[in-house]
Amino acid sequence: MSNKSALITGITGQDGAYLSKLLLEKGYAVNGLLARRSSDTLWRLRELGIENDVRLVDGDLTDLASLIHAMEASAPSELYNLGAQSFVGSSWRQPLVTAQVDGVGALNVLEAVRIVNPKCRFYQASTSEMFGLIQAEKQNEKTPFYPRSPYGVAKVMAHWSTVNYRESFGLHASSGILFNHESPLRGIEFVTRKVSHGVARIKLGLQSELRLGNIDAKRDWGYAGDYVQAMWLMLQQPEADDYVVATGKTTTVRDMCQIAFDHVGLRAEDHVVVDPSLFRPAEVDVLLGDASKARDRLGWSPQTSLKELIGMMVDADLRRLGG
Repeated sequence: MSNKSALITGITGQDGAYLSKLLLEKGYAVNGLLARRSSDTLWRLRELGIENDVRLVDGDLTDLASLIHAMEASAPSELYNLGAQSFVGSSWRQPLVTAQVDGVGALNVLEAVRIVNPKCRFYQASTSEMFGLIQAEKQNEKTPFYPRSPYGVAKVMAHWSTVNYRESFGLHASSGILFNHESPLRGIEFVTRKVSHGVARIKLGLQSELRLGNIDAKRDWGYAGDYVQAMWLMLQQPEADDYVVATGKTTTVRDMCQIAFDHVGLRAEDHVVVDPSLFRPAEVDVLLGDASKARDRLGWSPQTSLKELIGMMVDADLRRLGG
């Protein structure tokens, strides 16, 4: 068991919930930054049965003073910056908010660490969306970035800020360049959860069609519960560094839908409708990660197949809908 303390921004999100569960199992005192803007943001923690095991600290990524206070109140030995406006689609409608929260927000957290306790180890949630218009068939830590959304642009700022604070101030600051990772705790606006929820509703006779955008887009999908292990492993290393976290396998949205419909004995082609209004202004056609560095240095590898993941998500939505 551990006597370490962690502070997680974005603790109410998918990754924050799974990471909290992992750290609690390792004996950490887990603190979570909470911007109290919603009536019920704790459902993911509740679903994992850990709502009462974490300590919530008021704060906001856009407010440096509140981040300094949160650092002082929780005295973390590790800080995981998972907080973000994380839905790519919304970033075109809210580009300034996305830039402030995802880009400047990460800089605020780094500054709070530098001011309060520069020995606190820092993790930045980077993303495969930074690669955007891919410059290599498989993307690794040396692949140039070419973001194709305001979200990707903001995350590039956060990523390079992390590198800069590591090199300028000697912080143990690492970035995990995580490819798409999903779970039953994913928000309904994300395509995998939109599919699992839609398939469950169709199976139960609550709707007849599933409207999607670019179903030929290819993604490297993994399970969030596996990926938070990699986050923790990064902060246990003697030296900070950046790591791609991915499965190394790519699947189209079309084929992912087929897996989901097959799980409940239905045919995807009978229900999926392509809606051009759901296409992105600038599409990211394919993402495929090379996580060999994480495998070699961290000893990390994904444990959950896409078929297992999608089945888990569909079953969870069937339960929620009473099926």
